[in-house]
Parts: sequence; C-alpha cells; structure tokens
Amino acid sequence: MTIELTFGFFALLVVTRILRKTQINEITPFDFISAIVMGELLGNAVFDDKIKIGMIVYALSLWAFLIMIVEKITQKFRRTRKIIEGEPAIIIRNGQIDFNVIKREHIDINELLSILRQKDAFSIREIEFAILEQSGNISVLKKSKYDNPTSEDFSLPYKSVYLPINLILDGEILDDNLQSIGFNREWLINEMNMFGVEKVKDIFYAEWKQDEGLHIVPKTKKTS
Repeated sequence: MTIELTFGFFALLVVTRILRKTQINEITPFDFISAIVMGELLGNAVFDDKIKIGMIVYALSLWAFLIMIVEKITQKFRRTRKIIEGEPAIIIRNGQIDFNVIKREHIDINELLSILRQKDAFSIREIEFAILEQSGNISVLKKSKYDNPTSEDFSLPYKSVYLPINLILDGEILDDNLQSIGFNREWLINEMNMFGVEKVKDIFYAEWKQDEGLHIVPKTKKTS
C-alpha cells in the first residue's frame, strides 16, 4: 500500500502539471468532475489488493489522455466549447436583471445578491453588467457613478458604460456578435487592415467597445 500510495501521489502530481490548470476558481465544472474522478481512481486502486501499480498507471494515464484530447478539441474547434465548457451568460444587462437567464442558469435572487456583495456591490442599482462565467464566478462591471473612485468625488459628469463585444477568437470571426453591433465582415476586415493585419487567422483576440472602438491582439509568431 505504501508503494502504491507513494507512486500514485507522484503520478497525480505529474498529471496535474501536464494539464496545468492555473487556479481552482478558474476550472470549469467538467475540470472539477475530472479531478474528482482521478482522485477516486487512485483511492480505489490503493485500497484494492487486486489492483497493481501497472493498472494504476494505465487508469491515470488513460483518464489524463482523454482530458487532454477534450481540451485539444475545444482549442481547435471553437463551436465545441459551448457544448463541453458552456459559455458566459449576461445576467444583468444595462442595469436590468435578465430573469430568463437567471432561470436557465438555476440562480435565485438571494444567491445572486450574495455573489454581488462579494464583489463589493451591495445594490443592483450599482451594476451595469454582470456576467456568469463558465467557472461559476460572476464578473461585475459597475456603473461609472459607483466606480471607485466615484465620478461624484471629482464632480465629473456621468458617462455611459459599454460592454466589450468579442469579434474574433482564435482566428475565427464571431458573426453573431458582429451582426449584433450592426457591422459586417467587410467593415471588420477594413478595421483590421488599419491595424496592419491582413488575415483573420493571424488574430488571437479582437474586441469592440462603443466608446473606444476596436482592440486587436495578434497571435505571437514562434521564434526558432
């Protein structure tokens, strides 16, 4: 048992290093369940006399391999991310709660208010946008008058708050988002050319914000 447990400990360490998840609060539900399953595989193997070290190695290796395959698929094929990892959901838009999204994501109002308080927002009126991330966390964009420091502290006029819209992810144009802001691919290509980028596949990430325009993050070229 000592040998199996020691070996399993270092095997899990190697697997977690290979998968390289950064922080526990950034993992998706799928990642969380996968981690539990790996722990169960090791735990059951250690306390079962019929299971040898070779079987432990095989079980952990196979499970880690399947996880890596899924991650490679989601990285290469953007459309699979929605199915496997889910997608962010806007639960507060322009200061108004989207109750259809709240119902779909199974969040009650008390839970929502509790999470917002953890984001230093003690009233719905302070929120312009709130987004439920794939990990279950909620990202909050406050109205300008409630931002820190507040505009009132400097006697500044209030200004509108706009939500950035993703237009390109991993070299692929998000046509639905592009249409939602009233533009087309021709406009986007022209904007890209102004940044000195000719091909969409050369862009890692691009977002548009109403008050600031387009922001592009090109893919970094590998150097030998």
